Amino acid sequence: MKISVYDSFPDCAKEIRKTVFTDEQGFQDEFDETDNEAAHFVMYDEDETPVATCRVFWNDTMNAYALGRLAVVKKYRGKNLGSTLMNAVETYVKENGGKDIVLHAQCQAAGFYKKSGFTEFGNIEEEQGCPHIWMKKSV
Repeated sequence: MKISVYDSFPDCAKEIRKTVFTDEQGFQDEFDETDNEAAHFVMYDEDETPVATCRVFWNDTMNAYALGRLAVVKKYRGKNLGSTLMNAVETYVKENGGKDIVLHAQCQAAGFYKKSGFTEFGNIEEEQGCPHIWMKKSV
């Protein structure tokens, strides 16, 4: 597996997110202005097929880097690709002088993030009808 980092929003990342968040999970407002400012990570399999993505950006309000829109193509789930992608984000954050990473996790995915060292904070909030919780990790 290979991971590439892009300063602009690559079409392959858009397609993965559309498939996972819009088609599978029913989110309507998947793309936003943050996509124009974020670094986008894309993981490719041995055939150079894009199989996972996420974005990371500086969040002034939280005074931390924010990880978001982590998505793995269905047939590649359960192979630790999400964890591998998060490790790459942690390295990126450290290299850019960051100390903390925050994310707004779907509550059903909070256990996945806890395994990677994230802890919950704040209250559960609805985002497009789906419960989310803020999580944080120091790197």
